[in-house]
Amino acid sequence: MDAFLTPEQRGLPPEELGQYRVLVGTALSMLMLNCLFWFNLRFSSMQGGREVAFVAILAASSYALVLALVRWTRSIRIPAVMVCLFLTSAFLTVTLLSDDLRVSSHATGMLVPLLAVYLLGGRLGFLFTVIVCLGVGVFHQLYHSGFGAKWPVFANTDAWSSNGSTAVALLMGWGLFWMHSSSRDQAHSALRRAMETLRESEGKLSSLIESTDDYVMSLDTQGRRVAANQPVLRLISKLTGAELPPGAPLFSANPPAPWSELLVLFEQALAGQRGRTEVEFPLEGRMLTVETLASPVLSKEGKVVGVTFFGRDISARKQAEARLTELHRSLLDVSRHAGMAEVATGVLHNVGNTLNSVNVSVGVVSERLRGSRVLGLARATGLLKAHLPSLGAFLTEDERGRQLPPYLIAVSEQLVQEREALLTEVGALSENVEHIKSVVSMQQEHARFIGVVEQVRVAQLLDDALKLHALTFEKQGIQVRREYAEVPPVQVDRHKLLQILFNLLSNARQALQESERADKQLAVRIGGAGERLRIEVTDNGVGIAPETLPRLFTQGFTTKKTGHGFGLHTSALAAAELGGALTCTSPGPGQGATFTVDLPVLRPH
Repeated sequence: MDAFLTPEQRGLPPEELGQYRVLVGTALSMLMLNCLFWFNLRFSSMQGGREVAFVAILAASSYALVLALVRWTRSIRIPAVMVCLFLTSAFLTVTLLSDDLRVSSHATGMLVPLLAVYLLGGRLGFLFTVIVCLGVGVFHQLYHSGFGAKWPVFANTDAWSSNGSTAVALLMGWGLFWMHSSSRDQAHSALRRAMETLRESEGKLSSLIESTDDYVMSLDTQGRRVAANQPVLRLISKLTGAELPPGAPLFSANPPAPWSELLVLFEQALAGQRGRTEVEFPLEGRMLTVETLASPVLSKEGKVVGVTFFGRDISARKQAEARLTELHRSLLDVSRHAGMAEVATGVLHNVGNTLNSVNVSVGVVSERLRGSRVLGLARATGLLKAHLPSLGAFLTEDERGRQLPPYLIAVSEQLVQEREALLTEVGALSENVEHIKSVVSMQQEHARFIGVVEQVRVAQLLDDALKLHALTFEKQGIQVRREYAEVPPVQVDRHKLLQILFNLLSNARQALQESERADKQLAVRIGGAGERLRIEVTDNGVGIAPETLPRLFTQGFTTKKTGHGFGLHTSALAAAELGGALTCTSPGPGQGATFTVDLPVLRPH
């Protein structure tokens, strides 16, 4: 039957193609049937055989014309109307020309409503059915009775009853065919709408996955490709050197790395669990890093029916993270050296202040030695030595000798006073030298343990930090209050913690220096709770505005005119490296601030 159709007709949807096939099949069948009927009539003695044979030849020619029109016309409607019309005309003609009552009840009559409803729909099918029913049920007996001229119209009640039953059966057949056709049309319409909705959804989904540069692929439970966008297909082609057609498996039997990592994700998704990983592919002399997410596709029953992979190229981000890590490492090194330099600056500052005191003491000692009466005592003893043979006469008779005893008494008293003053200055000088030695020794001790975690007594380390500012605090009139709770030694990087404490004390000193308060107070506290150690540095200086607190530890941020915004930032980084945190609270401007170092307690083993 498809041989009578054009290539365009053979490419029609199944529903329309089925109608064409039924039309061609009906035309061919009726053509062959009329040819056989005509052949049988040649050897039959049937009354009116010539007329019936002519009708058969005419009908066969009509069906041949229908077969030709099927290829010439673009619509099935005209050939379908012609087939129904020819079939109705032929059936009515044969029944009218034949006196045999059985002809009107022939099964061929049922083809009219069947084909008319299927090919033309319910309304035109009803029209053709009514025409056949009128011809069978009414005009057949009227025609053969000569409309009452040959014999009474209702003389043969059996024929009227048989033909009426045939007409009713034809109407019932039309009704059944129409209901079946309506149900089929409704089903086809619903199916067509569902298919259109599905195509629309598929189009939207395809547009969605094709509109992204990310990699999207869906696999069935056997790992075969179901859907994929162009970016992932191009990537697979570059990585494997081959295309991945629909239905082809993504994984080989024993996939090498990194495909094996994707296979692990696939198997995890088949078990109903989402998985995420970063996979590195060697591509064109570089490493392509793809962040991959595998999600299970579930049916309505909750069964896994597939796996969808979502991938994103994060190579640039990984390179940026690597550069950021290197920059962070460099920043830590710089901050460490900056902290060392700042501590060293504090050491030099304190040593410089102490050296000023040493110079003052040396100047005082030198001035007192230059004004000493030792030379007068030497001259007096020279006179005594010169008059030693007549010493008694010299002391009683000579004017100079009589003045010598009071002079010696006065010189001795003055030398005693000078001695006390010189001992005082030498003591101060010795204290200053010892302070210089202790500051230098402390710095050397801390500098030997950079980067080494060791057992540290926090109170002693805080006292050392205070010593580096001791002279400055005394000079600026800052009263320091120590509130140390009993805490055991802890394991910590001594230099990092000293750097933090030194920076906090420096900030407190500057805040107090800028304050106009007469009672400059600085409180340092050590406390602990459970496995945490807490060090607080509180001052009553200029304070911090609430809007400034969130930015206080940001690199480059400072509220000081000559600040660089580096100290608190590096201190926060150092606290983080120690596993703790550096925070700050302040009631507001002019009400001081409290910096808190919170550290984990790593007790000695």
